[in-house]
Amino acid sequence: LISTAAMRSTSARNSSAVTVWREDNRGTDDGMRPLIISLPLVVFVAARAAAAGPDVPEAWLGSWALDVARSTYASGAAPYKRAAYRIARDGDGFRVIYDMVHPRGGTTHLEWTGRMDGHDYPLQGVDQAITYAYTPAGPDAWEIVVKIDGRVAARSRVTVSADGRTMTTTTGGNATVYEKRDGS
Repeated sequence: LISTAAMRSTSARNSSAVTVWREDNRGTDDGMRPLIISLPLVVFVAARAAAAGPDVPEAWLGSWALDVARSTYASGAAPYKRAAYRIARDGDGFRVIYDMVHPRGGTTHLEWTGRMDGHDYPLQGVDQAITYAYTPAGPDAWEIVVKIDGRVAARSRVTVSADGRTMTTTTGGNATVYEKRDGS
C-alpha cells in the first residue's frame, strides 16, 4: 500500500494525474483518503488512442487534382478526363470526397469516412458493398485494401512527396498522380 502522503506528493508532481478525494475515514488522524483513478484513466485514454489508429497525415489534408499527363494506366487510357478529391478531418478520423469526370462526360461522386486503423469502412455512392481499410506501410506511406462484398479486390500504396505537393497512388500497373491545389 502507498501512504496517503506519498499519494498526495505523487499527485502534486504529476499534474496530469486525476485524484478524487473522499472523506470516509472518520475518527482517524487522516480525515481524507485518496481514491486514485489516474491509472484507469490513463489506460482508457491509451486504449482509445490505440484503437483510433494513427491520425491522417497533415500533408494529406486539402484539395487534390488528378494530373492525367503524369499518371500511368495498365490499360493505356486514363479512366477519367478530370478527377479531384478533398481530404478533411472528421471527428477522430477523416473524410475523402471524390468527384470524377469520365472520358465521355459521365460523372461520379463518392464519399468515404473512416480512420487509419486497418478496419474496413464503407465507400458511399456506389451500388456495390465496397470498403477501404488504411494501414501504415512504412515511413510516409500507407496501404489501402479495397474490398468488394468482403473479398479483397485491390491493394494500393499511397505516398506523398517530400514537399507535400504530390500524392501518388500505385495499384497494380496503375500509378495515379494528384497535385495539391493552391490554397489547400
